[in-house]
Amino acid sequence: MLYSIGSLLAFSFVMSLIAIIALIWAIYSNQFDISQDQARSILPEGENEQTTVGENSFGPPEQRLILFFFVTAVTWLVVGSAFGLISSLKLHIPGLLDGSAPLTFGRMRTMHLNSVVYGWTSLAALGTALWLIPTLFRTRLRHPGAALSGGVLWNLATAAGVIAIGSGWTDGMEWLEFPWQIDIALAVSVLLIGISVLATGKHRQINHIYVSGWYISASMLWFPVLFITANVPSLYAGAQAATVNWWYAHNVLGLWATPLGLAAAYYFIPRIIGKPIFSYRLSLLGFWALALFYSQVGLHHLVGGPIPTWAVTLSVVQSVMMVVPVVAVAINQHTLSLTNGWAWRESIPLRFVALGAILYTIVSLQGSLEAVRAVNTVTHFTHYTVGHAHLGMYGFVALVMFGAIYYMLPHLTGRRWPFPALITWHFWLVTLGITLYVGALTIGGWLQGLSMLDPARPFMESVHVTLPYLTTRSVGGTLMTLGHLLFAFHLIVFLLPRNEAATAATANVRANGGTGR
Repeated sequence: MLYSIGSLLAFSFVMSLIAIIALIWAIYSNQFDISQDQARSILPEGENEQTTVGENSFGPPEQRLILFFFVTAVTWLVVGSAFGLISSLKLHIPGLLDGSAPLTFGRMRTMHLNSVVYGWTSLAALGTALWLIPTLFRTRLRHPGAALSGGVLWNLATAAGVIAIGSGWTDGMEWLEFPWQIDIALAVSVLLIGISVLATGKHRQINHIYVSGWYISASMLWFPVLFITANVPSLYAGAQAATVNWWYAHNVLGLWATPLGLAAAYYFIPRIIGKPIFSYRLSLLGFWALALFYSQVGLHHLVGGPIPTWAVTLSVVQSVMMVVPVVAVAINQHTLSLTNGWAWRESIPLRFVALGAILYTIVSLQGSLEAVRAVNTVTHFTHYTVGHAHLGMYGFVALVMFGAIYYMLPHLTGRRWPFPALITWHFWLVTLGITLYVGALTIGGWLQGLSMLDPARPFMESVHVTLPYLTTRSVGGTLMTLGHLLFAFHLIVFLLPRNEAATAATANVRANGGTGR
């Protein structure tokens, strides 16, 4: 056990040294010689014709590359939604589809988790990063072939992993279910994509790195190290494996999905509204605070477990300290989006991104509170935790990715979204769906926890008390799945051959609040 925790602490120390080196470089290269003018660098009036490579300058290879990521991501979203809805229904209709092992709850739920985390969320976020990085750094994307190879390999590895889980071949740890032999391919793929992203950053045509560039670049360094460290075969076992498991499970959200989601929000909210964020200095404080405080938060899932109390306490303290970057993001993004109500009415992509940013604040503060032992004692081993995880990975990251895709594709291709009303339907279906989903699991999970802690109440009572809330969860999941199907249908229609002038459409799309603005 001490070896396991010691290795994680050693890893954190090494990462801290890397962060310090990055911080020294940032200071040396005047990255902290900042003013509010830096926040305006992504706005049209802040662009310089000699240095700008605009949002519509991607050539055919780059267009095909980014479209590949988005199309495959949405495919995984539909597949993962089907797995998720079936597993949700099984919680209150246990006899549903019980004729074969791949259709059991244990496998369907795990296939759902990996399909949406490594399939939908990661591919959508990577596609967004491949669009944002050359846009932010005002240069062309470097090594698109490496990125495409990485994307193809990522999809193949994810498909192989999901099939392996369905057949019963798994490493058996949540978020780390893919067999390690398949994990090798996934690690190689993200390294290939990272080469393209980081090489583009190296050849940037501007000196200052906008905050979104920091988040994306850091995530490309964090994820391979996290993933490879957690998947070393035969190195961890028993309580050691549980420690590494939850260290990774939290970090893959906080140091992979969260930075990519925040990078998108920091770009699209001010870009769509046409005004800079509240405080650019505060945005950089939020980034460095995330890098400093997040690396050890996952161990609060092991409160009461067979690991040293000091390790759990360290995790609880860092979870509470996460209030710092969360408040920084909230001040910057919410003051901008909530004081410009007209933009919510005119731009449907903004609704997705801005609402996702608001839910990031809510879920992060909820996570800090949930880490405290008094709350964790009630919520641990309950559906409350499941609701919390979905609020973060779906309510925050997925909603931001929906809005980002709705914004980027018209600017990437010069086409309009053919049915703007479907975008509105998509927004309300997923918003109502995630509200019902998380609300039901939060209330039901809390009641479940209180019941399990009461020695006078039989265990089955804690099961029965959740049934109406699990039914509501399935209703919410159904609404979200319908929204995903509309999204996929709309994307297919969007990509079908049409007779329209791309260059003229691009200008019109920018002026149209319901399709690309």
